[in-house]
Amino acid sequence: MHKCKCVVVGDGSVGKTCMLISYTKNQFPAEYVPTVFDNYCVQIDIDDEDIPDVREMQLDLWDTAGQEDYNKLRPLSYEEADVFVICFSTVERSSFDNVKDRWFPEVSSKLPEKNGMICALIVGTKIDLREGNGPDKTKTKVKDPVKIEEGEALAKELGVTYMECSALTQTGLKEVFTKIVDIYLKPKKAPSEEKASPRAGSFSNLAGALKLKDDVKISCQCTLM
Repeated sequence: MHKCKCVVVGDGSVGKTCMLISYTKNQFPAEYVPTVFDNYCVQIDIDDEDIPDVREMQLDLWDTAGQEDYNKLRPLSYEEADVFVICFSTVERSSFDNVKDRWFPEVSSKLPEKNGMICALIVGTKIDLREGNGPDKTKTKVKDPVKIEEGEALAKELGVTYMECSALTQTGLKEVFTKIVDIYLKPKKAPSEEKASPRAGSFSNLAGALKLKDDVKISCQCTLM
């Protein structure tokens, strides 16, 4: 069975854990518990004619702490990572700025490449709050939210893909993890072979990139520290 180790990084409280729990357990966590190290294991069945030799794979999702207290401990999880996911909150601009200023430099020496493609993904979280559709159902205007165009521009600058999601509503959530598997399994096509596609941050352009069987997903969680 193919195994993919995916490490998720980003500032504290940007929604990394909520994103992972919402995807692996299909539920939004009731309360916030700061992470040190958690590991979520997902078994996925694949039905894609482009990769007929791969029928199932194990996706190991490593949830890390973003607080500075864990700066020396956190990099221990980076060894032998296949894909990195760098998260920021679309309603907290400082976390967006830190993608370029802190997180990309921190993982840069460990970033794997495949056929010239950096195996990393930038994910903007909490888009329900940016759109005023949070759990309290109010339409409170967020001050200086990060727009999708800004995320796309940063991802282009760093040479990676940008996507957005909401752990609460699960908008764009499945597409994020489909793309993680896609990055790991599928080699990048040459520019001349690539067809024009919708914007990198849209939810429609990657949903069909890889065909997964949703009904056979098995998840478990292991708290490492």
